[in-house]
Amino acid sequence: MRVRVKICGITRVEDAMAVVKSGADAIGLVFYPPSPRNVEINQAAEIANQVPAFVSVVGLFVDAEPAFIRNVIATVKLDLLQFHGDETPEECASYGLPFIKAIRVKTDTNLVQYAKDFSASKALLLDTFTDGVAGGTGHVFDWSLIPAVLGKPVILAGGLNQQNVAQAIEQVQPYAVDVSGGVEVSKGIKDAAKIAAFMQQVKLSSIFE
Repeated sequence: MRVRVKICGITRVEDAMAVVKSGADAIGLVFYPPSPRNVEINQAAEIANQVPAFVSVVGLFVDAEPAFIRNVIATVKLDLLQFHGDETPEECASYGLPFIKAIRVKTDTNLVQYAKDFSASKALLLDTFTDGVAGGTGHVFDWSLIPAVLGKPVILAGGLNQQNVAQAIEQVQPYAVDVSGGVEVSKGIKDAAKIAAFMQQVKLSSIFE
């Protein structure tokens, strides 16, 4: 199977176009003000309007107010929602759009139970646990903590870059990988050359039995 790729933390139209040109499958827009990659709604709408068919636009939220999420959905052309906080399965499913649930993995995280609880999700995004930080830390977690059989597609995140993504794909064999800081020149500003190099490594590594 081919490993899919999401480039998260897009803040500029030109970066979204670099993602499209690279052949990645999705862009991520962060609607979380504490994040350095946060986008305002009008800014996000401008970016989403430029994304062509067959590239998904994902909106990322962290324990956001329902009214705010609905306002974003009404204004920005989103294909998928991504929840990074303590949202319940019912909350995630209440917006009429498909969703993925992010899990910050540590040694005692019961991923099998999360897969059961969030059975309505399209995938589980597995990220690095860092106390007090919702995600985007740039740190890798212990991939051996991921069960061989989880029951949901796995999107692997957390500290991925062109140097380690091939190893990650070989070890985890995920449905998709998610990168943000690993393809940036500064927080929220992507590097087209790094995106292309990351995609090249994924393409070289993503055929497995």
